[in-house]
Amino acid sequence: MTAVGIALPQGAFDEFQDRGQAEAWESVVSVTRQAEELGFDSAWMVDHFYGLRDVSITEYFPVFEACIALAGLAALTKRIRLGTLVLCSPLRNPALVAKMFCTLDAISNGRIDLGIGAGWKRDELEAYGYPFRPIRNRLDGLKDQLEIISRMFATPGPPGASYSGPTAHVEEAVNLPGPVHEPRLPIMVGGNGQNVTWRLAARYADELNLDNLSPSELASAMPIIRQRCEEIGRDPDTLRVSVVRWWTGTEPGPSAELQAELAAYRELGLARVVVPVRKLASSEAVLVRLAADARSAGLTLTP
Repeated sequence: MTAVGIALPQGAFDEFQDRGQAEAWESVVSVTRQAEELGFDSAWMVDHFYGLRDVSITEYFPVFEACIALAGLAALTKRIRLGTLVLCSPLRNPALVAKMFCTLDAISNGRIDLGIGAGWKRDELEAYGYPFRPIRNRLDGLKDQLEIISRMFATPGPPGASYSGPTAHVEEAVNLPGPVHEPRLPIMVGGNGQNVTWRLAARYADELNLDNLSPSELASAMPIIRQRCEEIGRDPDTLRVSVVRWWTGTEPGPSAELQAELAAYRELGLARVVVPVRKLASSEAVLVRLAADARSAGLTLTP
């Protein structure tokens, strides 16, 4: 079965140009609750600190930090899963990430997914005082993050987790409370890199999320993803594969094109399709349309 999730409005696409912060936050809450009522499987936040536009633009609007926002949403919802799509690993210490997400898991009673990737937005990292390292270094950092987070999820109590890598280390790091979700808090690795990212997903992740691949591109990718699992003796069927697809539809009403694409993803056996809809903040009808299209395409919604 293929589930469907949404990427929430949080300001990264300038959804809140006409709103103050209180009104903007109420919009995030409203969309999340509507998604839960309509039966969407999950709601996700990107990891950006300001709008995804040219740095020469000087007008800025509210953008909510993903982890703190998810904590608020976890306390205001009951069923829908919540997660990051995906955390920029250079922005946070991995032991802190493990601690934060186990706290989120406790607040949500086991409804949190940790999505994480190597990061890409140079101007944002540098603006916030982080160095922007070459991709090889960022991928080394992602590996260390995944190693530490995995160990801290697996050994929350004493003696805790210990690990020393080229970019990060921990020594008997106790992580209580541990994850609520069994067998562990799900880890999603995000990225399209076949050589390194997909191998990291095969080794460490419960789910690999691909960015904006069409059904035909995904059909070509699936055998390679399976191969990455087989290389380390992992059953490929134990690694869920999902896609985030940047649909730009804004008007209510059936969309034959979207239904056909969602059905094609389902036929490929994807675990989940995540759809960011930039007009969610201003039109409840958009999410109703997406739910109808998903059901028509045979995707799973559970109100």
